[in-house]
Amino acid sequence: MSGYRNKLEARVGATLPPEYAYESTRLPYTLAHHYLPDFIDTAAKRIVEVKGRFPASDRAKMKAIRQQYPDYEIEIRFQSPQTKIAKNSKTTYAGWCEKNDIAWSKA
Repeated sequence: MSGYRNKLEARVGATLPPEYAYESTRLPYTLAHHYLPDFIDTAAKRIVEVKGRFPASDRAKMKAIRQQYPDYEIEIRFQSPQTKIAKNSKTTYAGWCEKNDIAWSKA
């Protein structure tokens, strides 16, 4: 298998000419999405998001919003801010917000 992640990749790699390099180049890409805040004061540039669950997809979205709209103040109001982001993690929803410069409170 020599360097491949699995037998299928090794089998396909064996059929390709030598100019095909295996996993040699990273190609960055972006996906366009739209965000609809729960509550927004556009004049004051303040957003309040309400969360019961806070899955990885929502965390990635909020991180992207924080980076792309730095002039907006964001606050997430959690049902349970001390819930862990994953079963085996020590990080809570509140801790994740603090680490990512996002205000939070208990709803």
